[in-house]
Amino acid sequence: MPLQNRVDPFGDIHAVDARGLFTGNRGIIHGPATKTLMKRRWSTKAWIICSCEYRGIRREPMGRNGRDGKAGWTELFFLDEVTALAAGHRPCFTCRREQAKEFAACYGRAFSIAEPRAPEIDVHLHAERLASGGKMIELDRHGLEKLPDGAMIFDGEADHAIRGGKALRWSFSGYDRLTDFDEFGAGEMCVVTPATTLAVLGQGYRPVWHPSAQGLTG
Repeated sequence: MPLQNRVDPFGDIHAVDARGLFTGNRGIIHGPATKTLMKRRWSTKAWIICSCEYRGIRREPMGRNGRDGKAGWTELFFLDEVTALAAGHRPCFTCRREQAKEFAACYGRAFSIAEPRAPEIDVHLHAERLASGGKMIELDRHGLEKLPDGAMIFDGEADHAIRGGKALRWSFSGYDRLTDFDEFGAGEMCVVTPATTLAVLGQGYRPVWHPSAQGLTG
């Protein structure tokens, strides 16, 4: 039976078989004896995106990975970086240092901050993450053209990622359908990706996409 550690674009955590390209964490939120989540869904404002492979380190998902034999951080998994960003995570300064530095640099340009620090970024993101109480931003199909590549939206039925002027329908296994903006009709939608992350994407940050996105858009 799969563990409850797969994250959707809203930041909710599920138990599904599908694997993803990235791991990450929000602190310790599981009990290692049962390998199940506790009631809380984060224990820190630093929600990060990590590489699944780093210096040959091997961990037991939702096990006892701390140096003291306790839980250690709770491993979460994402389809790709686009999904993780939508959920409100940002690149790790340890295992993805270059990406984290680029994310911070784009943040600095977006908000005119010379040397932004990770804790400052985390505070901004935490106020906007849907999973931690942030508010959805509503828009219609005309607003889709203003969104940067890598932004995620919800149309009332499914999540979609914006790429090259198209919308790619999301699933835990990958992107499975390409939709033109005018196919959405006149109904209202909402932006899932936090506003801070939208600003970072708008400044040129390029997240890693699941290969299925390339298969749809070429």
